[in-house]
Amino acid sequence: MPKNTAEYQYVTGQYRPSFTALFEQYQVANAQVLSERTWNLEVRYGLHPRQTLDLCVAQGSAKANLIYLHAGYWQSRDKAQFRFIAAALSARGYNVALLNYPLCPDVAVDQIVASVGHGLLFSLTTLPVRDRQLPLIVAGHSAGGHLAVELALAQTALAPQQRPIAAIVPISGVYDLAPLIETSLNDKLRLDMRQAHACSPLARVSGDLVPAAFVVGGEETPAFLEQNRSMAEAWALTGSPATCLEIAGRDHFTVLQAFEGPGGMLLELIDNLYQAACPATETA
Repeated sequence: MPKNTAEYQYVTGQYRPSFTALFEQYQVANAQVLSERTWNLEVRYGLHPRQTLDLCVAQGSAKANLIYLHAGYWQSRDKAQFRFIAAALSARGYNVALLNYPLCPDVAVDQIVASVGHGLLFSLTTLPVRDRQLPLIVAGHSAGGHLAVELALAQTALAPQQRPIAAIVPISGVYDLAPLIETSLNDKLRLDMRQAHACSPLARVSGDLVPAAFVVGGEETPAFLEQNRSMAEAWALTGSPATCLEIAGRDHFTVLQAFEGPGGMLLELIDNLYQAACPATETA
């Protein structure tokens, strides 16, 4: 398939033959973290069967909360495939909530945004009372990166003291959905140009925004690299803190390995964001 097509840039060009083996490794890590950490699984936050979350409790005293939104182009995958990210995060003092959400074509993209907004607020009620006011970071991968940005934009309608999110870490996200109209992904997304524009946060960046670190694998397609750069630039143009990071040698799913191990690059990035966004908490 020609590399200048949207289908290549957003679908076939992102695929790697190694993904099957990689997800088998992730599954082993998922089982390990389930046995080694304290969890509250399949907590319902709404009436839809996919409105559920898994909560991994921080080891020791929690310093912050983190919500993770999974990949799948708003139409596939499950939080259970990515529980492994909670291992190192919980060891560093983060309560980690992984959210599922309804998928297309059962619902539209804007309805998914509304669902995770509700899930975010509900997840805080599942925490011990002493942890509910801790700083909250939202991280998301691919479709989840888009959703993390949408949540951060939505909270600008609230008074500063009422905004729950302290920082975001969108990973390999799609922030302009218009190119997806010409791909096979749209069989389930069912976007027209008006809907794609309305669901594209890149077109709506404004206001006083939380610190954000936009991350992408350096081996992803040019379209994903450009989506990441454009979103970071738009964020920074508002005067809000924005970092743009391309992790060398990582593709669309090996980028998540940067969550693993004590020196994982994504772990360090999240800790740096936490310290920058919440200095009073860090030194208290």
